[in-house]
Amino acid sequence: MTDQTYCDRLVQDTPFLTGQGRLSEQQVDRIILQLNRYYPQILTNKEAEKFRNPKASLRVRLCDLLSHLQQRGERHCQEFYRALYIHAQPLHSNLPSCHTLRPMSFLAGLGLAAGLALLLYCCPPDPKVLPGTRRILAFSPVIIDRHVSRYLLAFLADDLGGF
Repeated sequence: MTDQTYCDRLVQDTPFLTGQGRLSEQQVDRIILQLNRYYPQILTNKEAEKFRNPKASLRVRLCDLLSHLQQRGERHCQEFYRALYIHAQPLHSNLPSCHTLRPMSFLAGLGLAAGLALLLYCCPPDPKVLPGTRRILAFSPVIIDRHVSRYLLAFLADDLGGF
C-alpha cells in the first residue's frame, strides 16, 4: 500500500462518499451507531445525536461527520473505514483511494514481461537451458494481461515454430 494515511484517504474519498445515492440513511446511521457504541471515544452520545438528526439532510450530516473525523485524527478516520467496510462493503471496494494501486500493478506486470522478453531476445541461445525457458515463457502470456501478451509473443514468435 502507499504512504497515504487514513485522513488523506478520507479527504480523497469525501466527494465520492457524499455523492447522490452512494450511502443510504440506514447505512450512515449504522456507521454512526458503530462509532458511538463500540468506540465511544470516537463519537460521544451528543455527537452521535447531532450526526443522526433527521431534520438535517443526509448529505449535510455525512459531510459534517467526515470533516469531524478528519479533524479528530488518524485513528478516528481508520475506525470510520472499518465501519464503512462492515456496513457498506460494495461501496468500500469502489472507493477512489482503493483504486490508486491498479495502474502501478499494471506497470509492474508490464515491466516484468518486458524484462523477460528482453532477456530472451538478448541472451545467446544455449541449447540446454533456453528451449525449456522458451516453452515456459510461451505460455506465460496466458497469465499476463492481454495487453502485455502481444508484446511478449512478438519476441517469441520466431522460435515458436519448432515448439
